[in-house]
This record gives sequence, structure tokens and C-alpha cells, in this order.
Amino acid sequence: MATAPPFDAFRYAHAHWKEVAWLSQNTNHLVPPEVVRGALEEAIRDRRYEGYPIASADPELVELVRADLGLTGMNPFVTGGGTEALYMIARALLKPGDEVVASDPSYLIIHKFVELAGARTRNVDIYQPPFRLTADRVQEAIGPTTRMILLIDPLNPLGSGYPREEVRAIAEIAHDHHLLLLNDVTYRDFSEGHTLAAEFAPEETVTVWSVSKNCGLAGLRLGGFVASRELTTAIGRYNTNDLGVNVLAQVAARAALRTKPTWIGEVVRRTRENGQRVRDVAREVPGATVPVYPSRANMTVIDLAETGVAPEALQEELLRQHGVFVRAGNYLSPTHGTRFVRVSFSNPTADLDRFARAFPAAMRTLAPRAASARAP
Repeated sequence: MATAPPFDAFRYAHAHWKEVAWLSQNTNHLVPPEVVRGALEEAIRDRRYEGYPIASADPELVELVRADLGLTGMNPFVTGGGTEALYMIARALLKPGDEVVASDPSYLIIHKFVELAGARTRNVDIYQPPFRLTADRVQEAIGPTTRMILLIDPLNPLGSGYPREEVRAIAEIAHDHHLLLLNDVTYRDFSEGHTLAAEFAPEETVTVWSVSKNCGLAGLRLGGFVASRELTTAIGRYNTNDLGVNVLAQVAARAALRTKPTWIGEVVRRTRENGQRVRDVAREVPGATVPVYPSRANMTVIDLAETGVAPEALQEELLRQHGVFVRAGNYLSPTHGTRFVRVSFSNPTADLDRFARAFPAAMRTLAPRAASARAP
């Protein structure tokens, strides 16, 4: 008898796009659509998509990114999303046998790119307070083959962030040990008082940025990195977009960054309110906890360990039965992924309303099954 294929959550969610509350990928659905609509419509009317963009990216876009980050004197390199920048950095700056000090949980796609370069990560277990790396633990993890420190701030998936003095201390460690510092700041706009590591170690730091989350442009795939001239030259050798990145993505990003100061405050305010609501809903379910609160990003994790409910089972139940898509933790932690689901919340109120109804209902359905399965 043929075995049914495993449930493909993403295929299912995309097939039911209009029916699903997308709380699974930290995407931002709160940016007013008029921010980019007019610019995109004009570019389409002008048939800008028929020609190649400037290979080094639109000059105004580059200047807007530089101003947005505040890294004067450095030239942003534009790529097809921040993920492409991360791949280029790993391939360009790491070699077989190198080691990268990283964390668990983490954004494991970066770890995959490290492995593709023949290097490996030394994962510091951070699934306990303060739920982030500390300078002391980074120092302890450095060994004779350490080449790079991975500092994701705020951290996907936990939503934890780094105080200014901790960023300074980790940057100084990188400088003192002649290590590279990969500072992924994709979610920095959601973090009050965020600090860039490049402020303290400009020669060692590669800052990865994106407009996917802050500007709500994940589907257009535009991001990049900022580094010293020497590092930019080395990384740029692995650029495959020698004819430039998507011209419509550049048009949208330029329009969003031009106007960002007028709307980002409201986006962040609503995101924080939604984060509180997710925490409050989780508290209603016996055994469910939110380890990091408040989140300094637009996502958090709900720990299910004490409930006995498997994250994969909850992901499928919420999606199939309630049209709510959250992400099981196995995507984000080899050690603790069986404990939690990640929930993102830069979403309209209606999505949070649906989650508030669905999460307790799904847990009421699954908890007895989990208990029965555990019974001798």
C-alpha cells in the first residue's frame, strides 16, 4: 500500500493564499500599499521591465540604503534579497576547515551556506536566558580555526535583541582576534535603540540588510550587504547578478525608503501590540509559554514542550483546519526545534483575531491526542 506523501505546508498555504493568515515567515503586511503601488504601476506602464537595470543598482536606491543604515563612507552592495548576500559572503570569506561561532536557535539557512563553503558552525546553545549570545560565551567558543562570528540582531526566531554594550563587546572580540563579524540586521527597524556592530568594528564587520521585512517587500527579493572596500571586493567576486537585480524590486524599494520615516513608526507600534496579543493568547493555554517577551523583532516563539503537542502537528492543524500558518521550530533549531512554533505578527488585526481563536482551539484538539500517545 502506497504511503501518503508528507504534508507540504507551503504548497498548501500558497494554494489557499487568500484564505490563509500568513504568520509563518515574519513577512510584513502592515506597510500601506500606496507606499509602492504608484511607483510600480508607473514602472509597468513605462515597461521598465523590458530593459536591464543599472548593474550596480539605482544610484538613488544605493544612497537611500546608506542613509537608512547610517553607514556613511561605505557603499551598499545590492543583491537579490538578503539571503543571496549571505550566500555570497559565506562562499567568499570562508574556506574548508574554518569555523563560525553561531547560535542555536538561529536562521539555519546561514549555517547551510557555511557548510557549502566547507566550513562549519560552532553552535552556542542560547535557549535559556538571556536567549542570545553574550560576549563571554562568544569568547569561550573561539578556537584555533574560528574565522567568523555570526551576530543576528534581532534574532530569528526568538525575537531577542542585543543591548548596545553587548554589541560593542562582541565587536571588540572580533577586532581583537582578527575575526570577521557577520551582522544580519534584517529586523533592526522593529528593535528600539538598535546598534550596528560596524560602529565599533568597521573593518571586520559585514552588515546584511534587506527590505523584505521593514518595507514589506519580501516577494520582490531585494537586499544586500555593506562592508569595507576590501571585503566588498572579495564578496563581489561571487555576484551572479552581473546585469543587476530585479528592476521592479528596485523601484519599490526606492519608493518605500523615500517615505519610510512617515509610516514605519505606526508599523512598529502595531507590531508590538500584536506581539503582546500573541503572548496573551499563548498564556491562555496550559503549558504553553513565550520565552522571550517583548520581542524586539516581528516574531516570537511559543514553547509547547509542557503541553506534549508536537510543533509539526500544531502547524498542520492550524493551517488545515483554521487557515492560520505558523512555522514549526525544526526549521530553526537542531536541538530545540521539537519544542516550539514560531509566530510572526506584522499582520492586520483580522489575522490576529483568527490566531486568537485558532490557537486555543487547535491545542484543545491536539493535547488529548498527545496525552493518549504518551500513555503506557
